[in-house]
Amino acid sequence: MLLNIYLNLILVYVLSLIIMKIKLNIIKLILVTVSIGLSDTGSFNISRIQYSGGGDWYANRSSLPNLLDFVQSNTSINVNKEEMQVKIGDDLFYKNKFFYITGHGDIKFNPEETVILRNHLLNGAFLHVDDNYGLDKSFREAVKKLFPEKDLSLLPKSHELFHCYYSFPNGLPKVHEHDKKPPEALGIFDQERLILLYTYESDLGDGWEDKNVHNDPENIRQEALKMGTNIIIYSLIQ
Repeated sequence: MLLNIYLNLILVYVLSLIIMKIKLNIIKLILVTVSIGLSDTGSFNISRIQYSGGGDWYANRSSLPNLLDFVQSNTSINVNKEEMQVKIGDDLFYKNKFFYITGHGDIKFNPEETVILRNHLLNGAFLHVDDNYGLDKSFREAVKKLFPEKDLSLLPKSHELFHCYYSFPNGLPKVHEHDKKPPEALGIFDQERLILLYTYESDLGDGWEDKNVHNDPENIRQEALKMGTNIIIYSLIQ
């Protein structure tokens, strides 16, 4: 009797792995055969947000072009390889759906920017914030003003973000060590949709930079680029 229960549990586990593998292959097949675009030109854009507060919003200058080049080379997503730089509320801001914030210092949104960004995210946009060591305190204060009714939630290792294209069974990879804390992927959700992703204690953007900037091992850079690809793909398919 116990043996049958044990065998059934093993069977359920194996079937769940097979289903996940099939799902991954279907997603990859879709991305191999279909180009996905979000802009008016039919290409995928990443828009870096210029924020106030004194932080270096422009940090990691080579990171986004390298990530976009990796996505172009390893998926069939049609990308614009040059990052866009926008201010919240300008004309270009409203034409884009995927936004990126990084830096080492303080970040602040004025009341008007807070309302505009909140509404844009609730209406289909996606924001990835990557702490480049030093952004954490001010960002958490800013996000509380953006979504006072919501809390940042830790994404479990089983979340589809970590398995939608490349598999990360251990969750968010770590590029650089700072405070001996584990890397965390935290999110703000609108019902089931992830509208804001915060990657903390990971330094993904450093891993996307030109190799000679940080001299990181190639396997670390590849992990960072693959995770960045997952973030882009998940934002499109969720």
